[in-house]
Amino acid sequence: MRPAKEHISNGVVYLLFLLLLSTGFQGCAEQQERQEATYPDPVAFDFDQIRERGTIRMITRYNSSSYFLHRGMDRGFEFELVSRFAEEHGLKVEVILLGTEDDPITLLNRGDGDLIASNYAITPDRTPHIAFSRPYNFVNQVLVHSADRSAVEDSSGLDDMTISVRRSSSYYTSLQQLRDQGHNIHIDVVGEDWNTEALIHEVAEGRLQATVADDNLFRIASNYIDGVQAGLILAEQDTVAWGVRRNAPQLKEQMDAFMADHFRIRESDGRVLRSAFLNVLRRRYFEDERQASRFRDRSFDMIYTGYISPYDNLVRDIAQEADIDWKLVLAVMAQESEFNPNARSWAGAVGLMQIIPRFSRVEDEALLYDPEINIREGVRYLQKHLNRYAHLDSLNRYSLALANYNVGMGHVADARHLAVQLGNDPDEWESVADALLRLMHRKYYQHARYGFKRGVETVNYVEDILDRYSRYHAIAELALHFQERSPDYAVTSR
Repeated sequence: MRPAKEHISNGVVYLLFLLLLSTGFQGCAEQQERQEATYPDPVAFDFDQIRERGTIRMITRYNSSSYFLHRGMDRGFEFELVSRFAEEHGLKVEVILLGTEDDPITLLNRGDGDLIASNYAITPDRTPHIAFSRPYNFVNQVLVHSADRSAVEDSSGLDDMTISVRRSSSYYTSLQQLRDQGHNIHIDVVGEDWNTEALIHEVAEGRLQATVADDNLFRIASNYIDGVQAGLILAEQDTVAWGVRRNAPQLKEQMDAFMADHFRIRESDGRVLRSAFLNVLRRRYFEDERQASRFRDRSFDMIYTGYISPYDNLVRDIAQEADIDWKLVLAVMAQESEFNPNARSWAGAVGLMQIIPRFSRVEDEALLYDPEINIREGVRYLQKHLNRYAHLDSLNRYSLALANYNVGMGHVADARHLAVQLGNDPDEWESVADALLRLMHRKYYQHARYGFKRGVETVNYVEDILDRYSRYHAIAELALHFQERSPDYAVTSR
């Protein structure tokens, strides 16, 4: 597939981008003086340490372009792009969702994450504090207001208008610049938990007068949010890139090399050239209206309703009876079957929770494909293992219970026994994980009661579920925050 081409006049945008990166926007003294935010010094953690850890932590927002859940599974333009980068380096992706009071640069410099990937534009306010990768998109900022009012055709129409945006957004910077030019704009600063789609929705409902959105986000959002229109272009060709700590040159170098393979600008005529992979992502999330809307209808609801999977209500009831967090059950289900009730493994495990029939109380195997029966059996197994470690803190309790669910009590018992022999605490997951990895080597498994087992699979299984559980928990908290702040949201969402 040939790369798509998009014309940018005479390559001016690309040359400006290079200039901005090299100077750090040194000419924007007024913008620098107005910057009020203070950020921690960046931790020393570069690509070598990331590879040693085995995961790369992506800081992003929950929305239907960067990262969201579709039927409980991870989706999003930024998530898939970061996942491709991680896959090329043998890494797993850990998603760090921005909470209601979180600032992405603070999380990055503090070391909570390794890169910011959230349709993040390079702005004068950001470049003193973080570095940026090579670009992978250019977007226009457009004014969004009610379809009932006349379109704003020039900047004079902004006077006396109240426009709602996040302070950390690039839109806030653009509005400040317009106000400096003499326009009487009222900037309504909303909380950091607001995403662009939620603001567009509030404009459509008449609760806000106007907001600002990137043109690609508005184009898709307008397919399922009625009553809004895009007006004046406030900023042209914003450069979108990944944010990275200024003291992480190795990571930036790897990111730049990755971006060079997928996005470049031909200097001779300023044409944008994208890889086949990047074109697929663009079509999936921004250009194919039917597919994008199918994703977004449900993910948009989620921020208001707390929807995660098709089995939320059923799992809530069953998990509550067993005194287990329902989101942990969903995380197990996602890992085991990706929410496919008809799943069957090579080992004969069946259904949503991958129950092995010979170990089940249900005599008729066909009944295990019934979602409620399968979930009840899975929760019964999980509850048994959780009860076994009830004396431990939640992290070790969950980790050891999940390991038992995956590999069986015998192999976990071998690992705990080996941990004791090595002088480690058998109630600490870190010690048991180390022992599970050792049990793949003959020196250790030849003395184990249950012999060899690919312990790395169990270690990854536990870590993946806990990572997913953390994301589910964060998403549910965001939804609860919205519902508590405005109970009408739960009614107005589809």
